[in-house]
Amino acid sequence: MLFDTHAHLNAEQFNDDLEDVIARAKEEKVEHIVVVGFDRPTITRAMELVEEYDFIYAAIGWHPVDAIDMTDEDLAWIKDLSSHEKVVAIGEMGLDYHWDKSPKDIQKDVFRKQIALAKEVNLPIVIHNRDATEDVVAILREEGAEEVGGIMHCFTGSAEIAKECINMNFYLSFGGPVTFKNAKKPKEVVKQIPNDRILIETDCPFLTPHPYRGKRNEPSYVKLVAEQIAELKGLTYEEVAVMTTENAKKLFGIS
Repeated sequence: MLFDTHAHLNAEQFNDDLEDVIARAKEEKVEHIVVVGFDRPTITRAMELVEEYDFIYAAIGWHPVDAIDMTDEDLAWIKDLSSHEKVVAIGEMGLDYHWDKSPKDIQKDVFRKQIALAKEVNLPIVIHNRDATEDVVAILREEGAEEVGGIMHCFTGSAEIAKECINMNFYLSFGGPVTFKNAKKPKEVVKQIPNDRILIETDCPFLTPHPYRGKRNEPSYVKLVAEQIAELKGLTYEEVAVMTTENAKKLFGIS
């Protein structure tokens, strides 16, 4: 059994063949998928998918790149939707200093508001961090995010940052990049961190693992991530599949 903890099956890249994508995921024993909504259209689609498929759950929040577009009404809407039994996290949220659409101060404000909301509704958070590690960790600490914990999505930081995040009640999720030949840092982190804090994801349709890099990613490829972690950890594939699924179920409160 496998658990893809971060997928965007709500993306337009899956409009034409979603049923085939899901069939392939089932063939590879992908038992659960969390679909992440990060703005009005993608949240709406995520909520449609959780109603349509019993094994799909949703994380809903506002992406930092689009922080400048978020209104108080959007935040209230996310709060209302968060009471749905299949909404298992708030996010993805965080900071993204790679793109310059949203000023840093607005990103930080929207990030803090979403952490506060997650604490209010008692759900874990999904963190997006691009080129902003120092500020992300500082805000998590300042806002008491350890109260709800969550996921450092597509973790690519150092072993030191990994330990700091784990101490704040976060899991580290690894996707396609850990399979890349030049991905020395995430490979070393996987070797060093505790087994009970590792999750796997695809972030599909993005960040496709080797050997399909450059093609559209999909949940069935999460198996390749599990295989790579098994190799790095000196575990069997089956052990990693069970371990990461149990970790995800514990975090998301799925029995």
